[in-house]
Amino acid sequence: MPLTLCALCKNSKALIIRPKDHQKLCKQCFINIFEAEIHDTITSNKLFQQGERVAIGASGGKDSTVLASVLKTLNERHKYGLDLVLLSIDEGIKGYRDDSLETVKRNSVQYGLPLEIVGYGELYGWTMDQVVDQIGKKGNCTYCGVFRRQALDRGAARLNIKHVVTGHNADDLAETVMMNLLRGDLPRLARSTSIVTASSASEIKRSKPLKYAYEKEIVLYAHHQKLDYFTTECIYSPEAFRGSARTLIKNLERVRPSSILDVVKSGEDMAKLVPVESGGPGQRPGDDLIVIGAEADEAGGCGSADGRGSGGEMFIMEAQLLENEKAFAREVDITHSTRTFSRPQGPRKLPKKLPQQQMGKCQRCGYLSSQVICKACNLLEGLNKNRPKTSIRVGMEEAENGPTLTRRMESLATDVT
Repeated sequence: MPLTLCALCKNSKALIIRPKDHQKLCKQCFINIFEAEIHDTITSNKLFQQGERVAIGASGGKDSTVLASVLKTLNERHKYGLDLVLLSIDEGIKGYRDDSLETVKRNSVQYGLPLEIVGYGELYGWTMDQVVDQIGKKGNCTYCGVFRRQALDRGAARLNIKHVVTGHNADDLAETVMMNLLRGDLPRLARSTSIVTASSASEIKRSKPLKYAYEKEIVLYAHHQKLDYFTTECIYSPEAFRGSARTLIKNLERVRPSSILDVVKSGEDMAKLVPVESGGPGQRPGDDLIVIGAEADEAGGCGSADGRGSGGEMFIMEAQLLENEKAFAREVDITHSTRTFSRPQGPRKLPKKLPQQQMGKCQRCGYLSSQVICKACNLLEGLNKNRPKTSIRVGMEEAENGPTLTRRMESLATDVT
């Protein structure tokens, strides 16, 4: 069998079939083009400003580990002038987050980046293990998602940082688009597909430098760069609705590898149709998307996507790539009808203008929120009402041997204000 040369350099042996377009590349060319595409995403969307302090949401999984490695490399190569910091959230999940945080600590030493860890127990008086013990495994991702978003904001505010980057990739975005289509939630779809987001509930800006990077390519990059990352799935995430959307996206990818970016692009196009009052963009590419409303879901949800692989992920991925090659020959394009329909005559009714919510502060904890009571306090109120009398109550009532939730979170709110 003749030697297959790299499609770019034409010199080295091709070792990688690129998942995005099936281009055959050598190791170094793949690494170069992967980094170049991330740099293009950063510059074309103007994600950073010279000298800006940026917190990297680090979970220890492959996505955030690759993000930290690539940002450090590009920051030095292209002179971004960024002051990078690792910011980790400890949800309090034994056998998962405690192990992954050890990986983050090693990454901090390997990359020479400072690390800040913020815990649910510290902020809310509840760990996710305790929350699941209370409510069960159904719906626990809702609690974790709200708590995690606020914890990231509080951690960034503690470090006096106004910009957090997360490792959400193209697969995560495609899953989010599919989830919100299935739920019929176009305003949330519009918010989550933006590469840069801000919220009326927070002063912290977020961005996704890996937005157009395939999950498989992230795994390949981590493997060939010999990066140290954690590969265990969150023990509570299999019950999440996102798992169903993920399965659907993976099935589409097997038939048509470009389907992931196709879904992301479709989501971006649909987001343009959503009115600004409902959370639509209404900005040019690269501008901040101001989310109208309370805390919004980010693509990737609870962040467990960073560790959803298994120890044999590379073997499984290679098998999937072989299936993709076979399926490519069976691809069929379906054309749609060009028949046109006439619009009924008569005056058009203008859409009802939705009221724009104003940013304020939660009356209980002082956290920035567009609602009188923020989502986190609403969830905590339900948890604390059902907490056994024998445990320390951290709700609105005062416990004999501990501060109230209000006092605890008011003291933490000084980090934000």
